[in-house]
Amino acid sequence: MSTQPAAPRRAVVERRTSESSVTVEIDLDGTGSNDIETSVPFYDHMLTALSKHSLIDMRIRAEGDTHVDVHHTVEDTAIVLGEALRRALGDKAGIRRFGEATVPLDEALANAVVDISGRPYAVHTGEPEGQQYHLIGGHFTGSMVQHVFESLAHHAGICLHITLLAGRDPHHIAEAQFKALARALRQAVEPDPRVQGVPSTKGAL
Repeated sequence: MSTQPAAPRRAVVERRTSESSVTVEIDLDGTGSNDIETSVPFYDHMLTALSKHSLIDMRIRAEGDTHVDVHHTVEDTAIVLGEALRRALGDKAGIRRFGEATVPLDEALANAVVDISGRPYAVHTGEPEGQQYHLIGGHFTGSMVQHVFESLAHHAGICLHITLLAGRDPHHIAEAQFKALARALRQAVEPDPRVQGVPSTKGAL
């Protein structure tokens, strides 16, 4: 008999600092339903895409010192979302563990590979020089894309490789990467009916 992930695979995580206030609620076995308000409009757009295409239900509320910079609010939201993913995954019994997706958005093309390994690592390559300096939507600096992926991977305990294969428009470049991550996550966290226990030769992830 297959060992399926324990249900419900949900988590609620809150984080309060002098720089931000963040609450994240997720359900790994959802439909991609989402309710996201971070006070950074373009980030809301990216997280909405992440939820929709991963089929992970997300409710996110974040506010912070965006009068200084959006950096703290964006980073702290990624930290809390990563922690929520880690908690919702539990002992990781019965999951597929690995996921991979290549997603186009017009001229942009991004690849993401995920390993729910318990060992945080992030590799992010391929963005054109200058992408990091663009203010997308007037608020979100292009460099934050990599920082979000790093923060998410570290706190979720996952190994993440994201490669931009093509792209010109800063908005498309960012969005293709978030959608590729979403599809890879969808695969990695899914129950696999053939998996007995934890998918690791060590017996733990």
